[in-house]
Amino acid sequence: MASRWADTEADEAEDLRRKKEKEEKKRQKLLKQQEAEAAANAAQEASSRPSKRRRLSSSNGDDNNVDAPLPKEPETERKLLRFPASTWSPCRHTSNFTTLNQIEEGSYGYVSRAQNLSTGTIVALKKVKMENTSTDGFPITALREIAILQKARHPNIVALHEVLGSDDPSECVLVMEFVEHDLKNLQEDMSEPFLASEVKTLLRQLVDAVSFLHDNAIMHRDLKTSNILLNNRGQLKLADFGMARYIPPPWAQLTQLVVTLWYRAPELLLGAATYGVEVDMWSVGCIFAELLLKEPIMQGKNEVDQLALIFALCGLPTDKTWPGFYRLPNAKSLKLPRTPSTNPPSFNRAKFPFLTASGITLLSSLLSLNPEFRPSANDVLQHEYFKEAPKPKPSEMFPTFPSKAGQEKRRRKSPHAPRRGEKGGVVEGSVDFSGVFAGREEEERGAGFMLKMA
Repeated sequence: MASRWADTEADEAEDLRRKKEKEEKKRQKLLKQQEAEAAANAAQEASSRPSKRRRLSSSNGDDNNVDAPLPKEPETERKLLRFPASTWSPCRHTSNFTTLNQIEEGSYGYVSRAQNLSTGTIVALKKVKMENTSTDGFPITALREIAILQKARHPNIVALHEVLGSDDPSECVLVMEFVEHDLKNLQEDMSEPFLASEVKTLLRQLVDAVSFLHDNAIMHRDLKTSNILLNNRGQLKLADFGMARYIPPPWAQLTQLVVTLWYRAPELLLGAATYGVEVDMWSVGCIFAELLLKEPIMQGKNEVDQLALIFALCGLPTDKTWPGFYRLPNAKSLKLPRTPSTNPPSFNRAKFPFLTASGITLLSSLLSLNPEFRPSANDVLQHEYFKEAPKPKPSEMFPTFPSKAGQEKRRRKSPHAPRRGEKGGVVEGSVDFSGVFAGREEEERGAGFMLKMA
């Protein structure tokens, strides 16, 4: 008796059919592969073979030559997509330059006047301070300064030429454009302040540079006259980007201790953890006033004294003029004088008796306590102040001054910029500002006339 598990004839036939079907698929696959290889070889051979040129005229005058190949369609040239890329090259050594004299020392570096030995060009060398590099690594301020200066190519911003290497691996030296003067020392040596037309020229160039930075999402965060250079062609150059940084998202918390004290905005003094380009515009207002008066307008001894000077010049903050002012961390410790809410003290115009009405409007808006009320750099450039007489003096007509950068070290009577890791802010406890406006009424009378306060 046959086993029920034995293969039947039907099973054997089915196995044979499947075997033939499998072999046929293999054969078809092999055939397709051979055809593809043949097509590829033919295409390669055709591309390497020189094409025949069409004979335009036969030697025997027969223009109906049927053997002449048909003309090929013109092939459009395929162009490679090219993208701009930074070029890399080894840093030159500091031995390619000879130091002539030291110019100044800042919070983040030493600046010297030097000469390029190969070209004879006079440059400024900035040696970045590299403290605690063994534990903290390369300073973030130096990285930011190099990156920002490489991007900030503008006629009114000092140019970075190159970065030098040194035998000391912890030393970083920047080769900068050399500019003869800085505004602070220049004004200290001048017997008279700048003319109104010259102030407009300098202010417009400064705001033009600041506008370029802000349009490229960069905050300078240390605008002051000692960081503003002036060459003998009347061209202003913004320098020292040691505290600069790219503008973060609105919610990002930033370092509060930025900007030199005399040019620091009130929101920073009151401990604001988030801020924007408005802090630069406050500094522009302080510089504008300094150009008019030939000295810094508010020279506080500390943060509390600086706030008192700000309130004396700009008036007191109220819920109407600066909503949310009391929510700032350091505002809770301030004891402000009681003033009628309908007529709080406003901007003290008596400080600037020779400034026009449009000039006062521009200055008071730049020095608004509420950062939201300060104009942008682009708005300042369009202000009526620059359009009225006297017009800004052309740069080529600007007066020249003897350079002192090649002589003694520049004097520094203003405070340094804040250093990374320093602590600041209003002291704990109640701070009394009750007498901040003492004697202001007499000051507003000026020299024999009474100013009507708006």
